Parts: sequence; C-alpha cells; structure tokens
Amino acid sequence: MNIHHLELFYYVARHGGISRAVRNMPYGIQQPAVSSQVLLLEEDLGAKLFERQPFRLTREGEELYAFIRPFFENLPAMGAKLRQQSAPSLRIGASELVLRDYLPPVVGRLRQQEPRLRLTLRSGFQGEMEKWLLDREIDLAIVPLESKPPARVRCVRLLRLPLVLLVNRKSKLKSAAELWTRETIEEPLISLPPTEPLSRNFRRGLQQRQADWPHTIEASSMGLVTRYVANGYGMGVSLGETEVVKHPDVRVLPLEGFEPVEIAALWTGEPSPLVQVVLAEARRFVGKNWPVLAVAE
Repeated sequence: MNIHHLELFYYVARHGGISRAVRNMPYGIQQPAVSSQVLLLEEDLGAKLFERQPFRLTREGEELYAFIRPFFENLPAMGAKLRQQSAPSLRIGASELVLRDYLPPVVGRLRQQEPRLRLTLRSGFQGEMEKWLLDREIDLAIVPLESKPPARVRCVRLLRLPLVLLVNRKSKLKSAAELWTRETIEEPLISLPPTEPLSRNFRRGLQQRQADWPHTIEASSMGLVTRYVANGYGMGVSLGETEVVKHPDVRVLPLEGFEPVEIAALWTGEPSPLVQVVLAEARRFVGKNWPVLAVAE
C-alpha cells in the first residue's frame, strides 16, 4: 500500500468526503488528484472503501480507517516532540541568590542567541551541585563557593560579594564596628543557616574580633532576613550589592574586614558551546554591573 494514498483516504474518511478533505488538508492538492489516488488504493486492496453519494464508509473502509486513524492523528504530536527534543538544551544548577538576582539577565542574552533553547534550572548547595555534575545530571553550576571543588570539577570564580549588616531604619547604630566594642550584643541576630557560606564567613569574622553573637532567628532565605529586619525583629547578615537587601525600612552597614562570599561557576570536562556562552555572558554581566567586585581571570 502507498502511504500517501492511505493519508488521503484518512482525510476523506475523517471529513466525510473528498471535497471536504481537500478543504481541510494541511497542504494543497486538487480534488481530481485525491479521487484518482484513492481509486488506486481501492484497486490495490481490491475493495471499495466508501460510497460517494451520499458519503458512507463501507465495512472495509471502516476497518481500514480504524487501523490508520491513530497513526495519522498522532503524527503532529510526535513531530512536535521530536522537534523539541532536537532543540539545544542546558541544565543549570544554582543557589537561590544566583537564580533570583544574577541568572535571569544571562539567560535572557542566551535565549537571544538560542531562541529554541530548553532550559532546566535546579537550586541547591555546592556539595549537591558537585554530585549532580559528576553524575551528569546538570551541565553547569553557579554557586557561592564553600570549599575547593573535587579534582574532576573545574571552577572559575566570577564575583566576590561583601558581607553587610542590615539594621532597621529606626536603629541608632552608625556602623557595625560599634558592636564589637560591646561586652554583650543584645540585639537579636537574623541570619541564614550555619552551613551557608555567608554564615560561615560571618562566624569567622566574629571569632577574629572575639565577639559572641549567637543566632536568634534562622531564616531560610536572604529575602526573609531583610523582611524580618524591616519588621523590627533584629539585625540581619546578608550580602551587599544585591537587590534582596533593598527595603525602605532597612539600612545597610558594611561589615568591613569580613571575608566576602565568592560566586563561582563549576562544570566537568570540556565545556560545551552553550556552557561557554553562559560563562562568557556571566563574565560580561558581572564586569558591566560590578566591575569592582568581579574576579580577575
């Protein structure tokens, strides 16, 4: 059987006649051509498939239509699926901070170059990202750097973000250094979990100053730190030069001498062309927006 003849018969049976089939087919074909080719199909099968006037499928026609209908009906969906699978894809793992504040402009530039790009985003911490990279579950990770990556994981540092202290707008505190001269810091401390690079760097800074300031409120995100400070629940530790610290009821005080948090890109093996584009766009974005904070290559 000729597949094209079967396709024509499918449209004839579906739309209830040759003239209606011609009007509804996805490509141009004349009615006489459809009639002649359907006749060839009937001759090949040795069976009449439908009555012309009025239109009605024969028993053989109904049997053939029931057999070929699922194939032709599912063709558009299968074509779309295969076209989507052939589109370039990129799997990026990143911290909450990167996903929210830094990655969107980079992704926007990337999609301009690859409009059909299929992008998968996952959030997590450095240890998780390294495992995902080694297991080939992601192609690239952009995270705050907590420790030296394993030998098989390549690393490039992109940005150093300074630690800052957030205080309520009504606070009389002029600088964070005033706190280190006190015997006891009474204000509640709002910060991320102790395992976060930000919290670790802050703790090391406190130890160097022989200051004791335990967590009072442990927040799951820097956005919550800012919000709780704005509501007057205490002082918060966060990262400067980020949108998340901006709030009309919050003042930002530098934590001078505290170790900054480094944002780094991680990958394994030879970077793919898409990964190379992301790295280039990330460097360009950082250099344009935070030239002082960018890490020199």
